[in-house]
Amino acid sequence: MFHSGNPALKEQTFEAPWESNVHNQMSLEGVANKTGILLGICTITAVASWMTLLQNPGLGFLLMIVGVIGGLVLALVTIFSDKKNAVFTAPLYAGFEGLFLGPLSGMFGIAYEGIVWQAIALTFGVFLTMLLIYRARLIQATENFRIGMTAAIGAVVLIYLVSIIANMFGGGVPYLHGNGFIGIGFSLVVVVIAALTFVLDFDFIENGVESGAPKHLEWYAAFGLMVTLIWLYVELLRLLAKIRSR
Repeated sequence: MFHSGNPALKEQTFEAPWESNVHNQMSLEGVANKTGILLGICTITAVASWMTLLQNPGLGFLLMIVGVIGGLVLALVTIFSDKKNAVFTAPLYAGFEGLFLGPLSGMFGIAYEGIVWQAIALTFGVFLTMLLIYRARLIQATENFRIGMTAAIGAVVLIYLVSIIANMFGGGVPYLHGNGFIGIGFSLVVVVIAALTFVLDFDFIENGVESGAPKHLEWYAAFGLMVTLIWLYVELLRLLAKIRSR
């Protein structure tokens, strides 16, 4: 009954029966509050790891690696384990992602002054724009839209995996990561895909609220939003860096 092209938000989430007590049901306010908590945790660890990078670059880089690995593991645990675990795993995920984003932002900020604030502003600007578009029903999460988004996200993941493997063997995917028209065009496409993923997130949350889903799923929904926000922020950093390096 409920579908999402976002791999962090799956249709199976709503298949189990739940209580009808309104106080134990998912709400928009609850999702918003928990998303705010996750953003706060991520911001605190990001600032701390950024400051560490400035004082001790080696340790800052190590924290970034720990953040990448820890965030990936916790994301997989959150997605594939009992959704009640998101109460614990989602805040931990946000913390580890902050460890990753802090040094990453610091390195981009050193190379391009002001780029971090530009990426942050654009990230939340895109988020609010997509929310307004969704509320106005200009874009709806139809079955075809979900299928298309699933394919698009899968294609991006596949391209990145191929690129990582190629780099490990001294190769690489030509042009995609450069500052030429192909590289910038690719980043623009990925940014659009990340932005459209918000439609799937909003649809998932709306359906959960309307169906009276259990309250612990607020953490799971907030986790899904965080995944999209972080993905969009990183892609915007990459896009802005490509443009400014020309």
